[in-house]
Amino acid sequence: MSNARSLKTWSWLHKWSSLACTAFMLLLCLTGLPLIFHHELGHLLGTEVEAPAGADDSVRVSLDSVLTTAHALHRNRVIQYVSQDEEDDRIWFVTLTPTPDPTDDFRSVAVDARTGEVLAEPRFDRGFMYVMLKLHVDLFAGLAGKLFLGFMGLLLLVALVTGAVLYGPFTKKLEFGDVRRHRTPRVKWLDLHNLLGVVTLVWVFVVGATGVINTWADLLIKYWQYDQLSAVLAPYQGQPITPPAERASVQRAMEVAMTAAPGTRLSFIAFPGTAFSSPHHYTFFLAGNAPLTSKLLQPVLVDAQTAEITAMPRLPWYLAALLLSQPLHFGDYGGMPMKILWALLDLATIIVLGSGLYLWFKRRQPASVRAGAHAHAVPAGQGDARNGGDPL
Repeated sequence: MSNARSLKTWSWLHKWSSLACTAFMLLLCLTGLPLIFHHELGHLLGTEVEAPAGADDSVRVSLDSVLTTAHALHRNRVIQYVSQDEEDDRIWFVTLTPTPDPTDDFRSVAVDARTGEVLAEPRFDRGFMYVMLKLHVDLFAGLAGKLFLGFMGLLLLVALVTGAVLYGPFTKKLEFGDVRRHRTPRVKWLDLHNLLGVVTLVWVFVVGATGVINTWADLLIKYWQYDQLSAVLAPYQGQPITPPAERASVQRAMEVAMTAAPGTRLSFIAFPGTAFSSPHHYTFFLAGNAPLTSKLLQPVLVDAQTAEITAMPRLPWYLAALLLSQPLHFGDYGGMPMKILWALLDLATIIVLGSGLYLWFKRRQPASVRAGAHAHAVPAGQGDARNGGDPL
């Protein structure tokens, strides 16, 4: 009796957690598929900025010259961030916004690091990939959308755990991987749903858990600023943003930061007054050169007036978890083989989610319709849960 009651409870949790999140998880799987290959699609569509051949790759112009060139195109804006692709340091990407505050109103300028010439002004805030990214990240609803998707992700984890608990009791009369093709379409889809659900269980759990962590990114960064960065910046509290005319050379500040952290490469620079810096500092985020440390960042705060290092705070464990979860979520660790594997597992998960919706809708049919179909297709006594029946 207690075992039957326990199974009923697990079934109830699995059904309602699945129903609540399935439509949104299906959307995330569909939008996540092109995002796995965003670099490759960018090359194919011609939206990816590429360094032209012919220039001397050993030569680099001053970063100050790069910034002057980029800012000349948008004089009514301020430079917020500067970054480089982790696989190609021949291009600088300069982000300019109306104010240093966080905003979706930004312009990007790609400048050749070897010649200082403008290569393009890519628009990352429009186009197919932008729509896919925004739907995947926050449903075009900002922080509220991220937190909502994070809650849906938690429901997904509940559905996965309860589904794993139910798999054994409801399929103990079946061989592993058996799909009863002679039965009704609903039973065949149930078997396929269970099989693919178990096969993809670990992957979906990992991707779901890392996705939940990613939805907390804004809150984790704000907490880090409040908890640790505020102590480092206490001497500068209340000071205005250092005017551009009073700032030291960014090139010199970068050289100072890179010297203080040997064995690293530049990921991005946050300028004074932006969300990742202070009103008085350039903040250089440096990544390691090893496969694992390439996803971890070391912030170096350099005084914007003197180009002297103020602090090199270590990232707390929760930001390290965030940085490690982001590439794992999209399969960015292992090159093309891992991306292909991620895509195949994503497609399998789409089938699991879609079949789950199908099974629920079929279950909602009038009992007379289901009974009639069942009588024509299933010998008596072979459709109950003890023989691999439907837990929904």
